[in-house]
Order: sequence, then C-alpha cells, then structure tokens
Amino acid sequence: MTPPTIAFLGIGLMGKPMASRLARAGFSVRAWNRTAARAEALRAVGAAPQPELAIAVAGVDIVISMLESGAAVAAVIDAALPSLTAGALWIDMSSTQQGEALDFDQRLQARGVSFVDAPVSGGVVGAEAGSLAIMAGASVHDFARAEPVLQAMGNPTLVGPVGSGQVAKLCNQLIVGGTLDIVAEALLLAQAAGADPAAVRAALRGGFAESRILEVHGQRMLDRNFMPGGQVKSQLKDLRNVLVAAADAGVVLPVAALVTEHYSAIADDYPAADQCATLLALEKVNPGHRLGDAPDQLP
Repeated sequence: MTPPTIAFLGIGLMGKPMASRLARAGFSVRAWNRTAARAEALRAVGAAPQPELAIAVAGVDIVISMLESGAAVAAVIDAALPSLTAGALWIDMSSTQQGEALDFDQRLQARGVSFVDAPVSGGVVGAEAGSLAIMAGASVHDFARAEPVLQAMGNPTLVGPVGSGQVAKLCNQLIVGGTLDIVAEALLLAQAAGADPAAVRAALRGGFAESRILEVHGQRMLDRNFMPGGQVKSQLKDLRNVLVAAADAGVVLPVAALVTEHYSAIADDYPAADQCATLLALEKVNPGHRLGDAPDQLP
C-alpha cells in the first residue's frame, strides 16, 4: 500500500520534531509554516517545504496541524478549505477547546473532509523521541486511518468521539500543572524548614510521591533552569481551557482555578519560560524565600 501524502502545518517547537519523525519514517511530507524559513529547515530530513498553504494541502491524503491556539487552527482551516480534496483526513494535534474541535469537524465535514482531534503530551523530548502520548477523538474508522501516521510520532489512543482528545489533553494538563505547583511547594518548604531540598527530592524518588514531574522538573527547579520545553503561556492557555470545559460540564475545579492564578501571575514576565517556572510564582508570594542559589536560566 502506498503511504499517504501528508501536509504538516506548523513547524514550531513541537511541530518541527514531529514532522521530522514522519519524514524519516518514509512518509511524503509537505511542510508549511507562516514563517517559511522554519519549514525550509526540514528539507534536510526529506520533507518538502511549501511556502503556499493552498499548494501544501492540495491533493494530500492527510493534513496535520500543530498550531498555537484554536483561533490559529480555525484561520488555517478557513484558508485551506478551498484547496482540500474530498475524502482527505485532517488531524489537528494542537491543544484547543472541545467546542472548537467540534466546530472544526463540522466545517471540514461540509467539505467532505474527515477530522480527528489528537493533542499530545510529552513535550519536545517526547516529540524528538517519537514517544508522545497522543489522545485521539474520532470515529473508529477515522482513527484506523490516522493510527499508522500517529504511531510514527508516539503512542496514540482513541479516547472517544471527536472532541474527546481535547478533553483528555485538558485532564493531562490539569494533572501536570497541579503536580508542578505541588513539587515547587514541596521543594521550597523543604529549604525554608531547614532541610536540603535536593536530598528531600532524592528521598522521595521511588515512593508514592514519585512522578515524571518530580524527576524532570524537580531537578530543573533545583537548577533554576527555566529554558523552555513546555512554556508558561501554553500551560496557562490549557489551564484556562480546563476551566472553560469545567464550566461547560457543570463542575467546579478549585485546584485548577488556583493553579491557573499562579501561572497568570508570571505570564506577562515569563511567557516563554518553561512551565516549571511556576516556582517563580510561588516565590513571588513568599518574599525572602528562594529555592537554591543558582542563577535563573531564562529565555
């Protein structure tokens, strides 16, 4: 069977390694980005940079979008619609609201194009390794079409109909954001109370408090390494979407609201900093307390 041709839209922090994985896996990939130079960088791995969106999506079997917001996805869908081929499949791997995903599905279905919402977790490291957790909302048929392509980038799971992928991603971001906050509090408490925070982290490893967040971001906090993997602005966007989803579902999420406040407090000063910069928000409300003595590494 001939591999599907793919248009990959959005060659950013995550999109670049994801599109590279597809090209290296043998798929025919057209790469498009608003800033054309970013797409041009993928020529070295076998992708075909395409500066024109209409040409990038014309005649392809699958379109993959990895963009910064639902508004950006909507704008690109609107611009691409006249050039799409009926029977194509659009996989949006951006993080958006559930309602936005349902709207994208309706717009594309009217053109005879199927839709899968498939946001991801795992950050740049996971994108580079091809180990992303991919949460897909789709029909069983459309997921079967998408799965071989998604497997080149990570581990896809069908979590329900269209829109469910975004719900799963919001659940993921709620757990990530809350855990980052708690790890920051634990390490700052350890130091303020006279313990060695690095030793406390080491002691907690392997017990019930162990997590990827404690492993990776706990060390980043100790090192005060806030260079971006995930970003404050992205985490804040996702947390705000969590609160929208909660309101739509009729539930109150007090921890999510508090964590959102913490990220809001540093969003203007450190929008591109890694999400573990929630430590900086915690130190803001604890004047005179600072974790460690290393200089801050900030973008």
